[in-house]
Amino acid sequence: MSVKIFMVLFLAMATLCGGQDRAAAETELLVSAASSLTDSFKEIGKAYETKNPGVTVRFNFAATGPLLQQIEQGAPVDVFASADQQSMDKAEKGKFILPGSRTDFTGNSLVLITPLNMTTVKKGLADLQSTQVLKISVGNPESVPVGRYTKAALEKQGVWEAIAPKCVMGSSVKQALEYVMRGEVEAGFVFATDAVMAKDKVRVVAEIPTVTPIVYPVAVVAGSTKKEQAQAFIHYLQGTEGQAVLTKYGFKKI
Repeated sequence: MSVKIFMVLFLAMATLCGGQDRAAAETELLVSAASSLTDSFKEIGKAYETKNPGVTVRFNFAATGPLLQQIEQGAPVDVFASADQQSMDKAEKGKFILPGSRTDFTGNSLVLITPLNMTTVKKGLADLQSTQVLKISVGNPESVPVGRYTKAALEKQGVWEAIAPKCVMGSSVKQALEYVMRGEVEAGFVFATDAVMAKDKVRVVAEIPTVTPIVYPVAVVAGSTKKEQAQAFIHYLQGTEGQAVLTKYGFKKI
């Protein structure tokens, strides 16, 4: 689906689904967040609403690249949470985020996983070059942060060129995870937090050192009409309660 078509559907759904809620709530915040934040942010959103009566938090989860494209094309977003610094750098350079609102709020790590009962990959990256390994799921480095982290890490270790032909590119880290969960690939690269959520279906083989630390930035979107409330949500993310939820889901304190 093209970004333009998605925008039309996105705005239509927001209008249809949000009309009645807007009448009941004083403030409705729309948070566009990287797909790896899905479970933790849903819990944080509920807790925030409980603590702030009159505020409704709605989420739009997807790969960071498409989320940024939506913001660039005018999607009515209040808060943008990215899985990498590069995407937020682009947002800042394009003046799509409010100056001074950008901050880092959590961290993650990169892991190599396999289906739970598959033992083809036992130790780490060296196993991936085996002829028994036919497919490896990776987030698309062109649009998915976990893919960029993976490619850079494997290039540094000198194995990317050998592994690349086997890679099945996912449109998000969640899709890369699903390929492994369904046993459609022999191995895959995801964030550690995704592996934690799927621990009954995947096995972590190794943590992969990344070239740069995996740190998540968040910012108020420049076009937001609720900048004060958006900033308040970011402060909650950084606070004790928000950080406790993130830690619960396997994210790292920074």
